[in-house]
Amino acid sequence: MAVTVIPSPAQPNSSVTVVGGPCERYYWHVSSDICLNRVRYDAVLFDMDGVVTDTASVHAAAWKRLFDDYLRTYAAGEGGEFRAFDAQAEYLAFVDGKPRYDGVSSFLQSRGIALPFGEPEDGPDRETICGLGNRKDGYFNDWLSRNRARAFPGTVEFIELLRTAGIRVGIFSSSRNMDAVLSSAGVDALFELRVDGRTMSRLDLPGKPDPAILNTAATELGVAIDRCVVVEDAIAGVQAGRRGNCALVIGIDRGAHADTLLEQGADLVVNDLSECRIDPHGNIVINRTGGLDPVWKRSDAIATVLGERRLAVLLDYDGTLTPIVSDYRKAFLADAVRTALEKLAAEHVVAVISGRDLADVRQLVGLDSVYYSGSHGFELAGPGDWSHTQEDAAGYLPDLDQAEQTLGAMLAGVPGHAIERKRFSVAVHYRQVDDALAGDVEQAVNEFLAANPRLIKGLGKKVFELKPALDWDKGRAVELLLATLGMTRDNSLALYVGDDVTDEAVFRVLRHPHMSIVISDDDRITSANYTLDDCDDVLGFLNWLSDTAKGRRT
Repeated sequence: MAVTVIPSPAQPNSSVTVVGGPCERYYWHVSSDICLNRVRYDAVLFDMDGVVTDTASVHAAAWKRLFDDYLRTYAAGEGGEFRAFDAQAEYLAFVDGKPRYDGVSSFLQSRGIALPFGEPEDGPDRETICGLGNRKDGYFNDWLSRNRARAFPGTVEFIELLRTAGIRVGIFSSSRNMDAVLSSAGVDALFELRVDGRTMSRLDLPGKPDPAILNTAATELGVAIDRCVVVEDAIAGVQAGRRGNCALVIGIDRGAHADTLLEQGADLVVNDLSECRIDPHGNIVINRTGGLDPVWKRSDAIATVLGERRLAVLLDYDGTLTPIVSDYRKAFLADAVRTALEKLAAEHVVAVISGRDLADVRQLVGLDSVYYSGSHGFELAGPGDWSHTQEDAAGYLPDLDQAEQTLGAMLAGVPGHAIERKRFSVAVHYRQVDDALAGDVEQAVNEFLAANPRLIKGLGKKVFELKPALDWDKGRAVELLLATLGMTRDNSLALYVGDDVTDEAVFRVLRHPHMSIVISDDDRITSANYTLDDCDDVLGFLNWLSDTAKGRRT
């Protein structure tokens, strides 16, 4: 491999490692800029669901609906106990990335349930492998008829860079719905080759982890499989790439299974393809904070892009507008920063996007002319009494109540910790906890979450966030805000500034022509475009924006 890496003490043979102590495992760190030299590969093959399109979660929900209904009926008939399908662990282990009949069979075998295979023409009411698979397909197609599929902006940008560099691009999937999904997402023109479930059926190809689908894609592109890069989010897909001896297997971890992807053969795991880029020579390069240009080096180019565009300035709070302090309750906004925000908001959209509770961040900033997003995007508010609450979040309030109470009791003996209850999340701060006890905080959080799968763990600087297990974050909140303001068109420019891992969700969605700026105090993989040094540098940038964009009203 052309990658030089820092091995992990916990995984000395792994190709990537993590940055930080035992409670801060959230960045994959590579010590070399070059991930793969152009002379080593001719084409990049992309899985569809979860890599190109944000449909893996839709599939997971459809599988859960199918299996829960079936398991409930099965338990009643057998006089046994109903145990729900785990849409995280069991989906990844038995279903993800496989043809749907293989997924049905694999999962039922894991539960000791035997069904006849049946025929592909079986109706969805038939109690066969094919019948259940067709029922699940019906659930997915029903969703697709009522919703638009969403393509990941970072993947689209990465593919466009590959095409510009003259690198061949193909897409594969065991799904028979590929054409409909790509068309719905508006990306059907990106790929010169498609291999889908219909192709697999016609050629009688075995499903992943067999590399047959990859071999077929490479052959039809006219390239050798060992000169192809494979991008996958599924364990079975990563296994197929490794068994096929591909030039590089890039794993996409959009959940919490990076370690498993590495163990099964991924050479590199990233959160999103916006963390990779293509250099002028066609090399696949890791996007790292240490290699980004400071904003000031590109200020002339940014001023040019501003042009006559409508401008939205979006900012994190802690670590961006105010320095990180040992007691989160004392992170007060400096008067000079408030004045700069007020000046900008008089002519442009300004929003503060925070993990803090909405009421808390509004009080700290204290400006009615500014938009706010609190609790990592679950609730938003702005001028003119505008507001939005993520509609499904209210159903998780009892779970958050339980988290607050249970973790309070579990951590009572850990000095220095603080539990901050927000409306739609619970933050467990350990900045003032002795390093020797920091692992105890994480252990308590993990134990609670293991018994409460309706909540998930988010990571930040010296804090764990317990949030509803919903497909929602700061990035989705920013997309909603910009769409509400009519700022998704080419005449708009959004600039986001943040410092924390939670801000990466925004960096991933704000692709060209929008820009993301990270406050960098270490060298880590990022989806941002530029850097600023610290909160003082942010203040200088806000004042520069006011002067540069003056008179270009929204």
